[in-house]
Amino acid sequence: MKKEKINVKWTDGMSFEANIDGYKVQIDSDPEFGGQGKGPKPKPLMMVALAGCTGMDLISLMNKMRVEYESLNIVVEGDLTEDHPKHFKKMKVIYEISGSNVDLKKVEKIVSMSKEKYCGVSYSYKQAMEIEYEIKIID
Repeated sequence: MKKEKINVKWTDGMSFEANIDGYKVQIDSDPEFGGQGKGPKPKPLMMVALAGCTGMDLISLMNKMRVEYESLNIVVEGDLTEDHPKHFKKMKVIYEISGSNVDLKKVEKIVSMSKEKYCGVSYSYKQAMEIEYEIKIID
């Protein structure tokens, strides 16, 4: 079994520095909770992880399946609970794919493959929340 490991060190205030595979990522809290705006908050990074994981799947599979595209943008929307601990109860992944000849049927299959077979982040998240998917083709 492969094991992942990161290190997150407190720097000051509510700010931490994460070391991920040698890359440094600063995280912080909102000023109202003592943050200083030194980096993103942790929960939005959860959305980044989902977008990055499924996005890499899409690029890889669109290239393998010879889907013609010019760009891919992924928007993730998250609905948080009102009560503590505030957590995501739902995320929506919106794939915006541009190109003059994008094959929607192939893209639908690729999105299904990502969410059902390849993206470990979405697999983990769907154990805890609802995840919706939407595809937008932009000519």
